[in-house]
Amino acid sequence: MDFRTTVERAQRLKQLHAEYKPLVLPTVWDVWSARTAADAGFPALTIGSHPLADSRGAEDHEGQTFEEVLAAVRPIIAAVDVPVSVDLEAGYGQQPADLITGLTEVGGVGLNIEDTVHSDGGRVRSTQEHAAYIAGLRAAADNAGIPVWVNGRTDLFLHAEDAAGVLDEAIERLRALEQAGADSLYPVGIQDNDDLLTNVIAAVAIPVNSTAHPVKHDLERFRRLGVGRITYGPLLQFAMTDTMKDMLVPWAP
Repeated sequence: MDFRTTVERAQRLKQLHAEYKPLVLPTVWDVWSARTAADAGFPALTIGSHPLADSRGAEDHEGQTFEEVLAAVRPIIAAVDVPVSVDLEAGYGQQPADLITGLTEVGGVGLNIEDTVHSDGGRVRSTQEHAAYIAGLRAAADNAGIPVWVNGRTDLFLHAEDAAGVLDEAIERLRALEQAGADSLYPVGIQDNDDLLTNVIAAVAIPVNSTAHPVKHDLERFRRLGVGRITYGPLLQFAMTDTMKDMLVPWAP
C-alpha cells in the first residue's frame, strides 16, 4: 500500500474514534471475514491475534513470528477500503520502530500492544517498561509521518484473582500509558463489570476499549457506561464457530 493511502487511512481511523462513541471495530482474521464486516457497514476493522492464529493453525501468544503475522495481514488489509488495526500482542520481541515500520509497510494504521510478554515466559511488563514501549511506538509513528493509532493494553485485571483488588494499580498503569502517547486504553477482562469499567473510564481522558461478545453483550450498555471503543477479541470467531456447529450437526453421520 502506498504511503499516501496509509496516511489517509490512519487519519480516518483517528477521525472515526472521535465520531463514534463507542467505535465498534469487528475483529477479523482473514480476507473473507474482513470483507464481510466491511460490507456490513463497519468503517474500520481490527485483526485479532487469537483468531488470526486459529485460522492459520498456529498458537496464540506469539506462536507466529512478526514476519509471519505481517505476511498474513497484508492481503487482509489490501482486501478492504477501510482502516485496519492489528493486534501485535507484546511486540514479538521487536523494537518499537521496527514494529511501526513493519505494520505501516503492509498498510496497517493502528495496533494493539499488551503488557504480557509471551516470548519471555509470560511475564508482565512493569508500568514503567510498558509505558516506555508505548512511548517508543508513538515516537516511531511520529517520525514516520503516520498517525498510527496505539491501543495500550494491560492484562492486570486478567491475571488477578480479585480484579477489584488491582484497580488502583491498573489505573496507575493506564494513566502512564496515556501520558506515554497511547490513543486509547484496553483493560482486558472487565467487560462484564460495570463498576470497574466506569472507574477506569473516569480515571483517564482518552477512549477506553472493551472486549464484547457480538451476541451476548449489549451495545447500548457499553455506550451508557462511556466505553469509547469496542473490539471482539476472539469472541466473534467463537460465536461463528458455535453457529456453524449448530448448522452442521444435523448433517453429521
